[in-house]
Amino acid sequence: QVQLAESGGGSVQAGGSLKLSCAASTFTDSSNMAWFRQAPGKEREGVATIYHAGGATYYADSVRGRFTISQDNAKNTVYLQMNNLKPDDTAMYYCAAGRAWSWKWSNPDAYNYWGPGTQVTVSS
Repeated sequence: QVQLAESGGGSVQAGGSLKLSCAASTFTDSSNMAWFRQAPGKEREGVATIYHAGGATYYADSVRGRFTISQDNAKNTVYLQMNNLKPDDTAMYYCAAGRAWSWKWSNPDAYNYWGPGTQVTVSS
């Protein structure tokens, strides 16, 4: 079992920044961790992922160049630095852990463990 806990959400104006954190009880039961988001009435969307071994990262086209995912292996924590936020980034953000193949990283079904989520609201 992996317990995940997100933090760092909040409300910002467009153009602002937020940094989300996801503390995991362990990294040993997963090969990668990812951030997903879900806005009301929309499907859950993969935002970014990072692989524990080697640190490979992948991003959704909608956030590439604005968001950065990173990890601190000593703290079992993954971060999502979000810059130049837009109103379309408004959503509940979830952290997930699993063993997803890289070509399936954005598929929610590839993840076994999920955090409760943290809300991000961007106003125009």
